[in-house]
Amino acid sequence: MNHAPLPDSYGRLLTYLRVSVTDRCDMRCIYCMAEDMTFLPKAEILSLPELERLCAAFIGHGVRRLRVTGGEPLVRRDVMSFFHEMGKWLHRDTGQPGLDELTLTTNASRLAEFADGLHACGVRRVNVSLDSLDPARFARITRRGNLARTLDGIRAAREAGLAVRINTVAMAGVNEDEFDTLIAWCGEIGADLCLIETMPMGETGEDRTDHYLPLSTVRRRLEQNWTLQPLAYRTGGPARYARIGQTGQRIGFITPMTHNFCESCNRVRLSCTGRLYTCLGHEGSTDLRAPLRAGEDDVAMMDHVRAAILRKPKGHDFLIGRDADDPARVRRHMSVTGG
Repeated sequence: MNHAPLPDSYGRLLTYLRVSVTDRCDMRCIYCMAEDMTFLPKAEILSLPELERLCAAFIGHGVRRLRVTGGEPLVRRDVMSFFHEMGKWLHRDTGQPGLDELTLTTNASRLAEFADGLHACGVRRVNVSLDSLDPARFARITRRGNLARTLDGIRAAREAGLAVRINTVAMAGVNEDEFDTLIAWCGEIGADLCLIETMPMGETGEDRTDHYLPLSTVRRRLEQNWTLQPLAYRTGGPARYARIGQTGQRIGFITPMTHNFCESCNRVRLSCTGRLYTCLGHEGSTDLRAPLRAGEDDVAMMDHVRAAILRKPKGHDFLIGRDADDPARVRRHMSVTGG
């Protein structure tokens, strides 16, 4: 069987697939979704066996890291069967296609229920979206989340043996006064922290221009209280890390606006509808659902994938700020793309 890798036209090799298993979520975070969302009909969503087949084809052509996203992936019925099947690709014989890592991004609302099962499937690391440790503020940001439930999920993950990274979207006037508190708390529970610049994706009912906070500014502020030692550590994603001298934990910075990470991009995203997005910041995508349901074999499917990856742009088109004609440059919501 042909296991040829998947390079783009700039010589970047695809090794990382982010796959969305659902567009649905039990929260409505202000930077991600509108408060009144219309979710996709079931017929448009790929079945779990369809997603498994596509992921297996990608793994057969060099994908070594698979991150499961949503929406909120743990609200999908029978999602653990998907993790079980994907876990079979871990630790395969040398020389054969396989995964180095199977990971998950979650809001942790249901993580307490699934943490042990995820570990049993081979998951060793999860990213948890958490933008505030203040219950009232957490409820405002998520519009319907419960902080205690999320913290229970994080605790269960740690007890199950899962490493936890807290993902926090940095928002001016919303949570910028909490970063010191989050660093200290992450040090106490043994979790890494990753700060993320808000990205202009989809209409959410909130003005991201008002909330935009450059992480270059945040880092300068943090360095007044914390010793940040640069690290070469990478997880395969776009975060750039430092060690926090006082806690020993890592802090990551994802900066799509102030300093993009496109030159080393090794990622594509597969939506729950079977659309392949080769760039988070571009509208272009390739439909894999139609050929999949038309009965095309894996060779033909990967021909579509290879052609799409060769069209992968050199960099994104994100733009935000007072001089931007349209702060929501990408019309789809983050939940559609899959994080």
